[in-house]
Amino acid sequence: MKKSRAVISLIVYVLILGLFGYTAVFGVGADKSGAASSIKLGLDLAGGVSITYQVVGDENPSSEDMSDTIYKLQQRVQNYSTEAQVYQEGSDRINIEIPGVSDANAILEELGKPGSLYFISQTDSEGNLNYQAGFGIDADGNLVTQYMLTKSIDELLADGSVILTGTDVADAQARSQQDQRMGNIENIVTLTLNDSGTAAFAEATQKAYSNNESIAIFYDDAIVSAPNVSAVITDGNAIITMGSGDAAAAQQLASTIRIGGLKLELEELRSNVVGAQLGSEAIHSSLIAAAVGFALVVIFMIAVYYICGLAASLALCLYAELMVILLYAFEATLTLPGIAGIILSVGMAVDANVIIFARIREELATGKTVQSSIKIGFSKALSAILDGNITTLIAALVLLNMGSGTIKGFSITLILGIALSMFTALFVTKFLLNALYAVGIQGEKAYGVAKEKKTIDFLSKRYLFFGLSVAVIVIGFVVMGINKSQLDMPLNYSLDFVGGTSTTMTLNNDMSIEEIDAQIVPLIEGITGDGNVQTTKVAGSNQVIIKTRTLNVEERERFADTMVTKFGVDESSITAETISATISSEMQADAIKAIVVATLLMLLYIWFRFKDIRFGASSVIALIHDVLVVLAFYAVVRISVGNTFIACMLTIVGYSINATIVIFDRIRENLRDKKDREELQELVNRSISQTLSRSIFTSLTTFFMVAALEVFGVSSIREFALPLIAGIICGTYSSVCLTGALWYVFRTKLVKKA
Repeated sequence: MKKSRAVISLIVYVLILGLFGYTAVFGVGADKSGAASSIKLGLDLAGGVSITYQVVGDENPSSEDMSDTIYKLQQRVQNYSTEAQVYQEGSDRINIEIPGVSDANAILEELGKPGSLYFISQTDSEGNLNYQAGFGIDADGNLVTQYMLTKSIDELLADGSVILTGTDVADAQARSQQDQRMGNIENIVTLTLNDSGTAAFAEATQKAYSNNESIAIFYDDAIVSAPNVSAVITDGNAIITMGSGDAAAAQQLASTIRIGGLKLELEELRSNVVGAQLGSEAIHSSLIAAAVGFALVVIFMIAVYYICGLAASLALCLYAELMVILLYAFEATLTLPGIAGIILSVGMAVDANVIIFARIREELATGKTVQSSIKIGFSKALSAILDGNITTLIAALVLLNMGSGTIKGFSITLILGIALSMFTALFVTKFLLNALYAVGIQGEKAYGVAKEKKTIDFLSKRYLFFGLSVAVIVIGFVVMGINKSQLDMPLNYSLDFVGGTSTTMTLNNDMSIEEIDAQIVPLIEGITGDGNVQTTKVAGSNQVIIKTRTLNVEERERFADTMVTKFGVDESSITAETISATISSEMQADAIKAIVVATLLMLLYIWFRFKDIRFGASSVIALIHDVLVVLAFYAVVRISVGNTFIACMLTIVGYSINATIVIFDRIRENLRDKKDREELQELVNRSISQTLSRSIFTSLTTFFMVAALEVFGVSSIREFALPLIAGIICGTYSSVCLTGALWYVFRTKLVKKA
């Protein structure tokens, strides 16, 4: 690259940084597209809609039916936000909280009114009509065909004319396809039936097709559609055609069928627009933490890596700007843990740069020129960067497809972070380094030359490391056992996992969330001993909702007395209801399945890439070790286990596997270039020593970001940051002290036969 071209390139890059920076801060156009302020925020940051449904006709529904209904509703409201929450309130009510929206009526209309859904044959067994066509006027004044039942639902159920009920439908989705006859794009609704529904529908469509009949879909006391049967359907997959200009009707019908597939019939009890659970102080303190952490990372990179550090810092600025713009573009819902995760990803994004710069310095130490060292450094670092990021990407994609709720939101952020970090490290940093070299910064001292590293004998202490790790994990299980016997819970589960009490009251004067958190919450924490109190305001009123762990009768009375005496609240306005966990058992099962599948796929990928399953087995054992150690930390310190717990564990899994891959990549490389007389133990020690600076420096940059969260963040952020600090330390320890030792033990004890 010529000097003049390099100067122009750097000027253009700075202009691009300024353009993206302006977009990320101020946005484009009247709606501020791309701006951080335009990103969807969760209930904790911006509030949303709260809808309460009540079971119709059954005062004591079974826990199984309630759990099934909650889980199905959770799957459906994720269309609005991955951070939407569904939980039980009392014995027969279900509460839905959807962040980032403010029109409860629109949500109710789109979601539909949960009720009984029936598929009805046109004629009964004797050939009598079950429904007939008529005419009516729709909401727009148009003449439309309407169908009316000729019998009651009870009569239809009795004579076998009801083919399917809503519980026979596994899924319904609105889609579009090309009409094979006319070539037009038509809107359709696809139906997927369960096993029992498939058999019944095959028999019903055989009869309808033979007699040229239709099948009516009856919902909420009306026939919403009566499509003609044009084929016998035996595989449980049906299509309802809606025409070319009726996309909204297709969406509405699909939504109606999905909501009608609930086991319980529900009716709306109340709906509110609720304010943020946390005030503007939470966002403000998180932004301060981000700025401080980012500044520390930039200072550290430049101080350690000189010109390379400057290039990485400029690339990191672009990374942060693109992350904001892409979060807006992908309509991700951002919660406080999500902000923490993004701030954390900035620290982890430095990792690829650290690997590259270490390689460049090693090449300079062999006497190569700066330009040649840059080229070879990027080339040699490529395999470690690709393998580490692809392994983490596999986990993220599995979580996106198999997880639910918060896990989906986390995986979206993780996928964006992985893609951006690879792009900025492999392309942007390389471009900047070449440009800076071309403008005249060509001296070796400006890039740093690696000093000869003394090989540290890590493997000689491997059994000490193994024993220490086992001891920490055992202590964790012992503490969990003691907690279980004394406190009835092995971990300090928050209401996200075990449910609790939701207390609603009306204040005499308008208080902001910050004032409620400062004046009311400390008193509630004193009564309950619960440090995870959640507060929400109902928009346009003085009504406040406070969620705590489950309160006994005495605690509820003290709660009410405190609010009456200290804040003059009318006691009659205070109501308390038991609420279920917002993370249901099904969601927990989804998370466990997703993590197990992700771990197996990572094992297979590492086996494929390294041609040795012992690398994969060592990685997975180290990963499990890190998770168990952090779990022990949660148990010993009694940190609240809530929504952030899942995000924390998933972050540690990604961090752990990434660090391990770097060391294994160096072992693989050194095995290819193995000296004839070099012992395997010496080779492993040399590989760990060569990557030691990367392990320490990456941990430090990540630590800076997390430490800033711990110092400047609000209480819920600190509950996320503290175990992450433990996870960073543990991940660094396991990568350096355990993974290479485990592989060596497997390699020497499980030698391949010739």
